Amino acid sequence: MGMKTASGRETALSAQLLGATAMLCVLSFGVLPQSPAAAQVVNTNVGVSEDAPMLLEANTLVYDRDSETISAIGEVQIDYDNNRLVARRVDYSQRTGRIIARGNVELVQSDGTRVFAEEIDITDNFSDGFINSLRVETIDKTYFEAESSERSSGTRTVFNNGVYTACKACEDNPDKAPAWRVRARKIVRDTEQKKLRFESATFELFGLPIAYLPVLQLPDREQRKTGFLPPSFKYKSDLGFGTKIPYYFALSPTFDLTVSGTYYTKQGFLGEAEWRQRLDNGQYNLRVAGISQASPGEFLTTEIDSTVRQRGLVASKGDFTINPRWSFGWDVVAQSDKNFGHTYSIDGYNAYARRSEIYLTGLNDRNFFDLRAFKFDVQESIPDSSAAAMNPRQPWVLPSFDYSYTPDTPIAGGELNIDVNAQTLYRDTADLGPATPVRGVGGTTGRVTTEAEWKRTLVMQGGILVTPLLHGRADAHFLDTTAVASATAITRSQAYRTMATAGLEVRWPVLFSTSSATHILEPTAQLFVRPDENNPGTLPNEDAQSLVFDATSLFDRDKFSGFDRMEGGSRANLGLRYSGEFGNGWTTTGLFGQSYHLFGTNPFTSPDLVNAGAFSGLETTASDFVGLVGVRTPGNLFRTRTPISMSFSVSGRFDEQTFGMRRVGLNAGVTAGNTSVTGTYTFIDAQPLYGFGADRQEITLSASTRFRENWSLTGSSTYELVSNTRVASSIGLTYSDDCFIYTMDYSQSRSIATTTTPTDTTHTFGFKMTFRTLGEVGFSSGQAAGFVDSN
Repeated sequence: MGMKTASGRETALSAQLLGATAMLCVLSFGVLPQSPAAAQVVNTNVGVSEDAPMLLEANTLVYDRDSETISAIGEVQIDYDNNRLVARRVDYSQRTGRIIARGNVELVQSDGTRVFAEEIDITDNFSDGFINSLRVETIDKTYFEAESSERSSGTRTVFNNGVYTACKACEDNPDKAPAWRVRARKIVRDTEQKKLRFESATFELFGLPIAYLPVLQLPDREQRKTGFLPPSFKYKSDLGFGTKIPYYFALSPTFDLTVSGTYYTKQGFLGEAEWRQRLDNGQYNLRVAGISQASPGEFLTTEIDSTVRQRGLVASKGDFTINPRWSFGWDVVAQSDKNFGHTYSIDGYNAYARRSEIYLTGLNDRNFFDLRAFKFDVQESIPDSSAAAMNPRQPWVLPSFDYSYTPDTPIAGGELNIDVNAQTLYRDTADLGPATPVRGVGGTTGRVTTEAEWKRTLVMQGGILVTPLLHGRADAHFLDTTAVASATAITRSQAYRTMATAGLEVRWPVLFSTSSATHILEPTAQLFVRPDENNPGTLPNEDAQSLVFDATSLFDRDKFSGFDRMEGGSRANLGLRYSGEFGNGWTTTGLFGQSYHLFGTNPFTSPDLVNAGAFSGLETTASDFVGLVGVRTPGNLFRTRTPISMSFSVSGRFDEQTFGMRRVGLNAGVTAGNTSVTGTYTFIDAQPLYGFGADRQEITLSASTRFRENWSLTGSSTYELVSNTRVASSIGLTYSDDCFIYTMDYSQSRSIATTTTPTDTTHTFGFKMTFRTLGEVGFSSGQAAGFVDSN
């Protein structure tokens, strides 16, 4: 037999490429030349310079002229174009055109997929082949194992007695069962149709078989594939049991369609469809849903659901980028009745309160433009004719406009900022609250506000910072009201307001340093001189209803929260800031101060349609005191094996005469390794004009801990001290790893009893399991859901 061998790892000095070319076809899937070659002794470090460099290494390379077989023996490694083949032996037969790699075979493809096997038998064009004891790791961290594998037609691979999972094997115990896996008699991977098909499959959870699946089909990797999606299951007392089966159409790389049908045992068939399309500069979708209710009488007669049979919605959402500075979009829905999406839990449209809007936004450096129109909707079950109905009182905002401009260059050495705000509201019915007279005016109201502010900070001798400020504002109001339940309200067609402010702020940050600490004290004083506010109680107040005076708003020029009110009268603000850093890692912060109304009419004593300013702490000449203190310890306070850290903060508003508590918030937290505990105490003084005739006090405790690497436990409880009621509590358990997440939670909520209504208690229990690449399944409050796409 004519045979020659060569041993050792020597560098090739000539173009003796026959053996290297045989190895090349394993990785490049090319066809070897069929012309016979003379017997050669080939060195085992062979470089091939064709379309890409190739390197072959082996202890021995053998060419058998009689059998026309080339063999690389001992620590074989072939590298070509970011592919790598490693084996103990590789044989190539020129007669049969087959390549056989044996012994701890590992093939790493250029896309990152890794194939492990004891033997690979494949044709030289890689279209057909057979692999024994196969293990595959894909680039997206999914894993296959099989007793054997066959490849045919270049596109179809069959794994016999295979296993599929997205869980990485345990390094310490590779034989340990993963969190989940799918065993199948046959796994078929079709790269042309881009799908995985499992036959006679069993789904295992932590090694225990929990479900038998005659046939299961999934997209190959993240490929989009037309076909049925996993079903989901639902239950609701007035709908009955429901089974939802979706079907997905992969119509194009840029658009698709999903249609689904849900059959409810009490209400019949619910149809849904969603069209999605991605364009060069954005994306949009269109959704429709509808049902002809079989049994409206299953709902309570007091609910709107019982009064309609034909129900449905049309919705769309879009987001587009015009250029790097400008974007526009929409999120709108139209329903046959106000509660359809909530009743049938239509994904994305089942929230109790939602907002439909259309917007145009621009952003450039410090300049901002925002124009949008929106409509608030409350998906409540009570009819609009009920006095308690909230939806008829929600406004249309047509439109809301905000613009902010700050020049890049200083103006008179300072910074100039110009803001414009405009809004037009329409409301069918006035929103008349039980305590506040008019939360929302009926009819049409509009306002345009333009304001400009200039300020410049000067550094004086001794480090004193002086900031003069000038501010001007003008408002134009349009009113066409239909229902205003306030004796002081007016319904005139238009009104105008102006405000001019001259201000001065003086700060003196003083640094104190020692060998182990740094302290900064910063006394601050502000003075704002301006005329009185015009018409404070006769114009609608839509966006300035919330007013919380605390340490964070002490130095605000205008302490109202929106544009519908403006602060008038002259005012001074005094306060002291403190910050400290200590060498052992402790940090502290603090602020304490008071505000003073100097002259003019105090705007916080001037009632408006919602009583903004009442009980704010600013009604008196000298305001309530406000302050906050925060302390944070180093990361390992006690220098123990388990690091322990703590944090504490308290903020509050205190009566200007008695120093009694008006509003207090206290927060404390402790973290010890993987365990953390936090506590919050909140106190709010009585506010009768807002419907709170008694003080409110709450304590909330929450804790979380992580244990055994993948497990975590959380819990919280909220207790209302005045009524001695535990208003909320919850506990949750979570397991999480790289391929599987399990959560289980229980919560309880209680309403506070009144003289007319008893305590109402609600219990909620749920769990959810999420399997990477498969989906999720769960149960919550009597509603179960099957697998859903988790990508």
